[in-house]
Amino acid sequence: MESQALTQERIDALMQPLRMYFNSGSTRSFASRRKALLALRGALHKHEEALLEAMHADMRKPRFEAYLSDIGLVHAEITYALHHLREWMSVEHVPTPLAIQVASSTVLHEPLGVVLIVAPWNYPVLLLLSPLVGAIAAGNCAVVKPSNEAPRTAAVVDQLITEALAPEHVRVVQGPGGVVVPQLIAQHRFDHIFFPGSQTVGTKIMAMAAPGLTPVTLELGGKSPAIVDRKANIDVAARRIAWSKYFNAGQTCVATDHALVHSAVMDEFLAALAKHVQRFFGDDPQRSPHFARLVNDKRFAKVSGYLGHGTIALGGERDAADRYIAPTVLTQVSLECPPMQEEIFGPVLPVIPWSEAEEVIAITRRNPWPLAAYIFSSDRKTQRYFTERIAFGGGCINHTMIHFGASDLPFGGVGTSGMGRYHGRRSFERFSNVKGIAKGSTWLDHRLQFPPYSSVKEKILRWVLR
Repeated sequence: MESQALTQERIDALMQPLRMYFNSGSTRSFASRRKALLALRGALHKHEEALLEAMHADMRKPRFEAYLSDIGLVHAEITYALHHLREWMSVEHVPTPLAIQVASSTVLHEPLGVVLIVAPWNYPVLLLLSPLVGAIAAGNCAVVKPSNEAPRTAAVVDQLITEALAPEHVRVVQGPGGVVVPQLIAQHRFDHIFFPGSQTVGTKIMAMAAPGLTPVTLELGGKSPAIVDRKANIDVAARRIAWSKYFNAGQTCVATDHALVHSAVMDEFLAALAKHVQRFFGDDPQRSPHFARLVNDKRFAKVSGYLGHGTIALGGERDAADRYIAPTVLTQVSLECPPMQEEIFGPVLPVIPWSEAEEVIAITRRNPWPLAAYIFSSDRKTQRYFTERIAFGGGCINHTMIHFGASDLPFGGVGTSGMGRYHGRRSFERFSNVKGIAKGSTWLDHRLQFPPYSSVKEKILRWVLR
């Protein structure tokens, strides 16, 4: 574990073993990658209880939510990688066009080198270990930076990785992210940087990476809408939107940020939403063991500020000492106010009415490129209309958030909600150099491409390239 100020000397001492280990070729074989993934899975099993306790201590994360969203999804990602690793590593043979015959064409996936993974606080296990699975599967060495905003979890993750993987393969660096990460990036060129988190921090990381032309993957966020059509199953829509909004107290990058509900079903939707919140958390959600807390006082103050913009139709209670804000619904919310201009990232749900589909498009374009969008309708034409007309990273029809857990679905943002895709094979490719190789035959050489050129050669060229 590294936690002191990172001088150039200390960074060199940190990075040189990683670079030497990668250059030795020790991470390239199928056996070494499989062994590392198995060791990571074993350590995750061993430290499972400690992780659950740490996440509860850091942000009162319910045990079920912590396992589902942090630990369970990492297990699934490791299992998926182990099942497909040999296939991913195999040489891919692709067709060779007539214009470059006689030749064969193959695609190789080579590891990038030493990568940096910077994790946020809201899912401190998942968003560190899930990309690490892809980096290891692709044959890289890595520096991983847990979030200091979830310190107890960071300590357990540090112990887990230190026990599972050699320090010259994966090294954990602790400390304030605003200090440690700039030092690392400024004083060492990584072969890739992976960051899931806020747009503000993502912008800074991209700027820091630019001088070295270091490629980055950014999975950021944005104002992800849930769109409820008049032809939707309203009870189902309300239940699933409430689940996504109040899961982890709304501190989820793919949570429903706000709901756009057809005015014809608004009253029915609000009643169903209140019913399901009561079923989820009881009459007093503050006493419920199933409702998390905001991560720190700064986050509490920020989300509390949204409560004064609109009419509180549900919830609104808060307790600063407990960093608690009740599951809240706001109506009569102006599109100009902060909760409709900023990513809320808390348990406050603005509900906005609409009558014509064009209104929905206009509202979403005020905050373009959300990370996710959720469309509730039984009408396929409506589903297709919103899916095609709104630019978003990924999402669901008649559900919320479940696309994140599908290893075969690429996950990532578009525009300001991020760049690059990961999960499953995409994680492997994200941390790989996808190298194309054309192998020419020495038995036959038609010499078409060589000077001197002629009208006959040009005619043949035009024919083969038509």
